[in-house]
Amino acid sequence: MSGGEDLAADGLPPLRDVIARHELAAKKSLGQNFLLDLNLTGRIARAAGAIDQGTVIEIGPGPGGLTRALLAAGARKVIAVERDQRVLPALAEIAARWPGRLEVIEGDALEVDIAALGDGPRRIVANLPYNVATPLLIGWLHRLDAFAGMTLMFQKEVVDRLAARPRTKDYGRLSVITQWLCHVEPLFDINPRAFTPPPKVVSTVVQLTPRATPLCPADFATLEKVTAAAFGQRRKMLRASLRSLGGDGEALCAAAGVLPTARAEELTVEQFCAIARTLAG
Repeated sequence: MSGGEDLAADGLPPLRDVIARHELAAKKSLGQNFLLDLNLTGRIARAAGAIDQGTVIEIGPGPGGLTRALLAAGARKVIAVERDQRVLPALAEIAARWPGRLEVIEGDALEVDIAALGDGPRRIVANLPYNVATPLLIGWLHRLDAFAGMTLMFQKEVVDRLAARPRTKDYGRLSVITQWLCHVEPLFDINPRAFTPPPKVVSTVVQLTPRATPLCPADFATLEKVTAAAFGQRRKMLRASLRSLGGDGEALCAAAGVLPTARAEELTVEQFCAIARTLAG
């Protein structure tokens, strides 16, 4: 730390100084947009729930703005997964400030078994890199029993899809699968100006709380197939779009108690589950 640097409230240099000192220009190839507003990082940390228990898992911490907020808010243990080697020295400074409470794993979050990190209860809290946000979420939904909650930042349009209701343009596969397994609560939007560099889109923080049991019985893989077929041809009636599953779409709908002339966006999560159960036999 240079002698002329002012300190932030947590006793560490301001993030802009950290970024300048370590030459951490955000990389577009990594989907990086660094959130520098300490009021917002603190708000995200507070929204995450009981972080004084178990483990908080952060994905793509960058220079550590949210990491610092989580530790300052009392996180017992933060495990940060980061693939950008350039930021490791900045994260090491944070680890030294809170001894024993921050562990940094260098690696790609798409390849790390997030569900096995740390002790439970596990909570994922992250400003997700835009370019891998949806695949990461789908992977975590497959291992949802490992997590107590997820407080995540996406592009606003992704959160709109997560929370969308039937008969709206945003309602799709991601809406059905996520709402089948989680309570979805959009929390607040974040203006592009809060980031360096500013993204071209508004971001939204969303709270995903796993349901004690899925909304209704269905096999995950079968439900994914049904929603892929239905929304892959969303303008077609279900009796046509579900033919791609290899059978009689009209008979499948009838057996599931769903109108064969309906379109994908008209069905509830429960109705998609009924089709999945029928298909699975």
